[in-house]
Amino acid sequence: MARGSDRGAAPAGIGRYLTYRGGEGMVAWAFHRASGIGVWAFIILHVFDIWLIGANPEAYDFLGAIYSSPPGRLMETLLGAALFYHALNGMRIVVMDFWPALTAYHRALWRIVWITFFAIGLPGAYIILKPIWEVAR
Repeated sequence: MARGSDRGAAPAGIGRYLTYRGGEGMVAWAFHRASGIGVWAFIILHVFDIWLIGANPEAYDFLGAIYSSPPGRLMETLLGAALFYHALNGMRIVVMDFWPALTAYHRALWRIVWITFFAIGLPGAYIILKPIWEVAR
């Protein structure tokens, strides 16, 4: 067997699914999954806290105080980031699904996602976190 002839072969067993293959596509996939899990966790928490309105109003008020605290604001910022990245990357995926020729430009599209994410996300994060800095004064 010639040296390097097995290059690109997938490893046997479960390693085939866990092997990092690199590139922007793999990183985009990982961030998309992680942001999706974060959004899902928020939805579960949101259903629970809405349930608290009727079940235990005092507990709901306590949870509301946590949400408005500095750690709650930070979690809200992370939620906004997860939602925004997930939406932008999802639109990138849809664009490539509808126009397959654009898959040749998936790296450029992913970079556009990040440029948009930071251009809009950083001012949004500032707006969400601004009350924390005003209290600290």
